Amino acid sequence: MQKNINIQNKKARFEYEILDKYVAGIQLTGTEIKSIRQSKARITESFCEFNERGELFVINMYIEEYAFGNHYNHNPKSERRLLLNKQELKKLAREVEVKGNTIVPLRLFINENGWAKLEVALAKGKKTHDKRQTMKERDTKRDLARIKKSF
Repeated sequence: MQKNINIQNKKARFEYEILDKYVAGIQLTGTEIKSIRQSKARITESFCEFNERGELFVINMYIEEYAFGNHYNHNPKSERRLLLNKQELKKLAREVEVKGNTIVPLRLFINENGWAKLEVALAKGKKTHDKRQTMKERDTKRDLARIKKSF
């Protein structure tokens, strides 16, 4: 009945070294879930931030306006609250205080119950030489796969 929704942020895995992963619910309003079910969302430029009350928000996540939404439609680039338990939020807040750590979204999906979930990761930015190493490993894997396929 419903196709599998799995919107990924491939750029985050290249730009950051993943330290820890969490699955968070998203507080959505109105027509946002309908657009997500049609795979009309992007998380490539988005990041997560805490507000002054200690709540975690995803910033710059784009969810396209619903085509049949008329004047009840949502704002495509609004901030959306992430739903995690208190212990996870406190741990993330402590870890983000460390220089170089940030929270980035990796994957937006819909679980078996029909709820929209966002997989976020505590990450540390990679240096340029680490990125070059990642590209080199990817190229060698591709070459090996090509050689195996030819035999």
